[in-house]
Amino acid sequence: MQVDGACHCGQITYKATVDPDRVTLCHCNDCQITAGAPYTFNVPALAGTFEILSGTPQTYLKTTADSGRHRAHGFCPNCATRLYSASVQTDPIQYMLRAGPLQQRAALKPVRQIWCDAALDWAVVDGPERVTGQ
Repeated sequence: MQVDGACHCGQITYKATVDPDRVTLCHCNDCQITAGAPYTFNVPALAGTFEILSGTPQTYLKTTADSGRHRAHGFCPNCATRLYSASVQTDPIQYMLRAGPLQQRAALKPVRQIWCDAALDWAVVDGPERVTGQ
């Protein structure tokens, strides 16, 4: 499925191809903090399909607590819209798109939710498969 997205102010636009059967809600502590919400709504871009069309995202490098791996979090330097997280130690780079900024977000139904052991009691959604870790 082709998707396109933009940050809140429109400075950054992008496109990618995603698999709608891999849409995920992530309940990990990092996602709760960075989203300012109980979970993040994500979909992975297929390898080599993510393309920035305008603007330049700023990135923040985070070391994940459990694995020690690094993830680059891309966001708009003007409006702070969270756009993606990306691998930094893989080739090709693997992008996990934040589904909220995507124009096609209504068509992206979550099929699983991960890190449910960190979920707020009231935030686990009925329907998608539940996974306690990743």
